[in-house]
Amino acid sequence: MPSRPLVFDLDGTLVDTLDDIAAHLNAALVDHGLAPRSRVEIAEWVGHGSARLVERAVSEPAAVAAVLASYRAHYHARPVVHARMYDGIAAALDALAPHHVLAILSNKPEPEVVAIAQALLARWPFAVIAGERADVPRKPDPASIARVLAQLGASASAGALVGDSEVDIATARAAGMTSVAVTWGFRREAALRAASPDHLVHAPAELAALLD
Repeated sequence: MPSRPLVFDLDGTLVDTLDDIAAHLNAALVDHGLAPRSRVEIAEWVGHGSARLVERAVSEPAAVAAVLASYRAHYHARPVVHARMYDGIAAALDALAPHHVLAILSNKPEPEVVAIAQALLARWPFAVIAGERADVPRKPDPASIARVLAQLGASASAGALVGDSEVDIATARAAGMTSVAVTWGFRREAALRAASPDHLVHAPAELAALLD
């Protein structure tokens, strides 16, 4: 049986969800009479969880709670609209699955993470699919990855965390895992390099070659 844990971020790593995030966020803003935000802005804000995303998008602090509730309602109702797997991810997962225990850890609310994984990633044996929960701190708090590793029965030192942001790199470092940053996601390469990941990869095929 495969025993090496390989934990993936979801948004910007396995799946391009940016159009859905932007559509649901802007719908929530419009619901409350606020101006929509640009796709470029939203890409820079993703990664710290829904609450932080809305806080950065809303200019009036008093409106944050209402917009957040609307955003979550829009996303829960339609978790997959435009989202798609990145080109090459399927082949990379095919190569990695026989040699690793696969898991997903996202700062997106867990019901939406599960729904997206079921819709787009059901072909692969992800042993744990974890997202934001009220009882577990979000990434980069190492408690988030500790929960996943405990469910896998795996040690941090044996595995790697793959993600597209400085949040994922910090999470891996805090947990004592190898960090692998991917450049096809939502962050600019310069920002990833500044966060000093253990590895930086530019294509899914390169990811498979590194970790297989």
